[in-house]
Amino acid sequence: MKPTLLTLLVALLFAANLLVGSTMECDSFIILSLRLPAALTALVAGAALAGGGLVMQTLFRNPLADPSILGVSAGAGLGAAIALLIFGSFALSAGFAFVGAMAVIALLTAASSWVRGTSGLLIVGIMLSFLVSSATTLLNFFATAEGVRSFIIWGMGDFSGVTGQRLALYAVGAMAVIALFPLAIKPLDALLLGTDYARSLGIDAHRWRTILLVAVGWLTALTTAACGPIAFLGLAVPHGARLFMGTATHRSLLPATLLLGSATALACLLLTHVPAALGLTHSVMPLSALTPLLGAPIVIYILIKN
Repeated sequence: MKPTLLTLLVALLFAANLLVGSTMECDSFIILSLRLPAALTALVAGAALAGGGLVMQTLFRNPLADPSILGVSAGAGLGAAIALLIFGSFALSAGFAFVGAMAVIALLTAASSWVRGTSGLLIVGIMLSFLVSSATTLLNFFATAEGVRSFIIWGMGDFSGVTGQRLALYAVGAMAVIALFPLAIKPLDALLLGTDYARSLGIDAHRWRTILLVAVGWLTALTTAACGPIAFLGLAVPHGARLFMGTATHRSLLPATLLLGSATALACLLLTHVPAALGLTHSVMPLSALTPLLGAPIVIYILIKN
């Protein structure tokens, strides 16, 4: 019953995004060329980040883990900074962001072969994030005012910039990985109780950890390259799904997290257009200003409750 409610919520929010925008016009061009691609992007991005966040929290047995904690988002940010601040090209930002994120994934995959514990790998990821963020800060310091402005705009996040072939590539690349998550339900349930318990069930904890880290890194790289950094969805949505479902079993929790992630992203997309639709502003609100408003209270509630 609960998954059905979440599916209905996603459908309603998707339809609302087709009907509501920065302008109240609803002609076929605006719906098919502008609103539909943005809604599809939010649908996929929300599921990708939320699913990745659930996997990260399970792997590290840490309620504050999310896809950005390993530095993948920071790597994407460095790639975008190189494109925008050195080459001055917004067109190259998505490609460079993807390369930067994948470079961090490659380093983490290599590190996973000699850092056996999840805690050690977590520390490596955090240190990589600091190093990459420092490089991005230095690029901003030496960049032109126009370059910094472009990078700030990219950092606000946006679901509406992914259209045409880019949307098709993003959707296929992300959904192909998301479709593999159900195969990891048993290992995730076992890893939730620790690597020793997983090994006692005959599960290769190290192999599954590497596979799942690469999968989450891939989703984060794709999503950040396509939409810019989207904060808090990966951190907050899995907690919301646990509260809603009342279980930590991944067979129920995983689909609920994916659906709630899509619903949350669609709700944020809808809210970015509401002020303009009401005539209060002439432009859409930045996405990065809304996701923390929805996500932070959930995380604070979980921390206080625990």
